Amino acid sequence: MLVAYKYRIYPTKEQKQQIQFTLERCRLLYNRLLEERILAYKQEGKTPNYYDQANTFNERKQHIPALKQVHSQVLQDVAKRLDKAYQAFFRRVKQAETPGFPRFKPQSRYDSFTYPQGGYTIPGNKIKLSKIGEVKIKLHRELQGKMKTCSIIVKNGKYYACFSCEVEAKPLPITNMKVGIDLGLKHLAIPSEGKPIESPKYLRLSEQRLKHLQRAVSKKKKGSKRRSKAVHQLAKLHEHVANQRKDHAHKVSRKLVNQYQLIAFEDLNVLGLVKNHHLAKSIVDAGWQQLVQFVMYKAESAGRQVVQVNPYNTSQQCSNCGEIVKKTLSERTHQCSCGYVADRDVNAAINILNLALKNVS
Repeated sequence: MLVAYKYRIYPTKEQKQQIQFTLERCRLLYNRLLEERILAYKQEGKTPNYYDQANTFNERKQHIPALKQVHSQVLQDVAKRLDKAYQAFFRRVKQAETPGFPRFKPQSRYDSFTYPQGGYTIPGNKIKLSKIGEVKIKLHRELQGKMKTCSIIVKNGKYYACFSCEVEAKPLPITNMKVGIDLGLKHLAIPSEGKPIESPKYLRLSEQRLKHLQRAVSKKKKGSKRRSKAVHQLAKLHEHVANQRKDHAHKVSRKLVNQYQLIAFEDLNVLGLVKNHHLAKSIVDAGWQQLVQFVMYKAESAGRQVVQVNPYNTSQQCSNCGEIVKKTLSERTHQCSCGYVADRDVNAAINILNLALKNVS
């Protein structure tokens, strides 16, 4: 399986300039390739594929000498990135989703480039990048497996190297414990057994500071250095909140995978739920989708099983007798005519587990 390792790197002033130069060449190439695809479709009714465009790079270098200062495979990955964007567009069209045609990239929306096969090595505490040089890297944990790709990412003035490595799965000892989990807003997750997992609500905690910085951005003149500085401060705080949420999701997902052999979740349509403007901010702050994704990839490596079930009526159905007991969102206790009384979310979590067990069997 593939595992990503992300490390902070510390380029010198000259290396930063070269990284920015590479990003700009890749961005301009991406936009040019996209324009060629659009024009070809309008004029000929067909679109060139990845190989058609990648085979033109040698000729392009003769007319644009700046491309010679970028590693050849990095340029090839730009064409591959555009090809993936087109494939995703056609997939969304077939599935009747919002298509989202590939867009031209401004500087603010192109912040990484990738060495897909070679062009990078790690001698000691440095990473050697082709056309850039040896850059100091903080290897806070050991790289494992076979390195497949290396991506250089620039985010809020910080530089990162992200490696995709092929590693062998490490199954954990088998347990007989199974759990159903109801995702909520008051609590992040409510297991069918055990106490609820709290939601830290990091966005709410930083909301006043975010509002202050957002006002500072809106008061500055567009295109000014002061506005640019204010935007940078706002982006840093948003990144901090996102990192806090991600850290919490990693800790919770690790605890669940270590403890349970089978983990059941609701298959929630989060994009549809956030259309409710009364709950959208709380749903985003909870990070349900992120938690489920982290549990799924950790479970794959650990030999655990994750099942997602249809959430229809899991909150209304009695987990003891199966009768439907209608409740409003404000009613937090499940009371059935059969005499079963439980917390609404615990009852839903038990229903989720029961549905998962039926699907597995």
